[in-house]
Amino acid sequence: MPPDYVGILLNAKAHQGAGKGRTGQEALPFYEEAAARYDLKPCYLRLDDIHPESGKSLVYLKENDRFRKALIETPPVIHNRAIYKAPSALGKIRGLQQQGITIYNHNNRYGKDEIHRLLAEHPRLSYHLPASLRATPGNIDLMMQRYSDLLLKPASASVGRGIMRLKLDNRGWCLLYKGRRTVDRWKALRLDKRTPLPIWVKRRITQIPYLIQERLPLAETDGRPLDVRVTVQRGLTGDWGVTGLYAKVSAPGRFLSNLAQGGSAFPAASLFRRIFPPSTAARVLADSQTVALAAAAYLSGRLPLLADLGMDIGITNDGRIYIIECNGRDQRYGFRKAGMNEIWFDTYQQPMAFARYLLQHHSGPRG
Repeated sequence: MPPDYVGILLNAKAHQGAGKGRTGQEALPFYEEAAARYDLKPCYLRLDDIHPESGKSLVYLKENDRFRKALIETPPVIHNRAIYKAPSALGKIRGLQQQGITIYNHNNRYGKDEIHRLLAEHPRLSYHLPASLRATPGNIDLMMQRYSDLLLKPASASVGRGIMRLKLDNRGWCLLYKGRRTVDRWKALRLDKRTPLPIWVKRRITQIPYLIQERLPLAETDGRPLDVRVTVQRGLTGDWGVTGLYAKVSAPGRFLSNLAQGGSAFPAASLFRRIFPPSTAARVLADSQTVALAAAAYLSGRLPLLADLGMDIGITNDGRIYIIECNGRDQRYGFRKAGMNEIWFDTYQQPMAFARYLLQHHSGPRG
C-alpha cells in the first residue's frame, strides 16, 4: 500500500536545488522528520509538475538519503510554500481544488492594505492597528499633518523591500530611502516646504500600491527598535496555536528590524526581561501571543485555507501591542538565528500535523 503523500509546493529555485540538497532557507530534512511522525511521506513539486488530466504529478522523493524524481498520484493534500501571482497559476489552483485537491496556504501573499482593511473591521483587533491609509499624495499630506514619523510601505513587498520613511525634525521633513545603486545604504533627502513630496515618489506610489502608516514609538534595546515575530499555525486538531516567537532588533543606526535588512533575532522572553519591568515583560509576552492568535483565527474566517502565518507585533515603550504585518509565507529561519532550534523544527512539524488533520477530515477544516 503506498504511503500517504503530502505535497509541498516549492518555488523554482528551491525546487531546482532539491536534487542537490540546496534549498535555501527551506529545511527539507525537517519536513522529512516531521512528516514521518504523522505517517506521511513528503514529496516536493512545482505547480507545473501537477497534471490534472492524468491525475499524476512529477515529484522529488527522498529515498536512501538521496532525492529522486518519481511520477505519482497527485497528493490529495498539498502545503504551498511558493508564491503565485499569475492569473493562469491561480486558475490552475482553483481547478485542482475543484477536483478535490486541498492546497492549504494556496494564497500566501495578501496585500498589506487588504489585511489592514480586514483587521480594521474587527472591533477589538482594530484597536491594535497603527493608523494607515492608501498612499496617495492627498493621504500623505493628511498623515503628515497628523504625525511626525511615517512609513511608506509597498502593499505587496516583503522583508522590508521598498520601504521609505518620512520624519519631521527641527529642520523640517526628511525622506529616508534606499537608492537603486546603493541598496545597502540609506539616503536622506530634505524636503521643500512648498512641494514636500518628490516627483519620483509620487510616480512610484501611482505605479505600485503603497500604504502610508504611522511609525510606532517601538520599544528599543541599546537604541535599536524591535518588534516580535509570532508564528501562528494550525496543527493536528485543526485549531490555531502559537508555535513560538522571537524578537527582531534593527541593526545599529537603522529603523527596520527585518532580518533581511540587517536585523538580529533573539529569544523574546529574555530580551523583554532586559528592557521592561518584570510584570510588564510577562504581560507583553502574553499579549503579543493573544493578539496574534486572535488575528489569525479571525483572518482564517475571511480568507480560505490559511494555516501558517508569521505575525509581526510591535510593542511601544509603554507596553501597548500593535499588529504591524501579517506574513502568509513565514520565513522560519529567524528561530534558527535566535538559537531556538527546537521551535524552528516545530514550525515545520505543525504544517505536517495539519496535513494529517486534513487527510482525516475530507470535508475540509473549520474556518
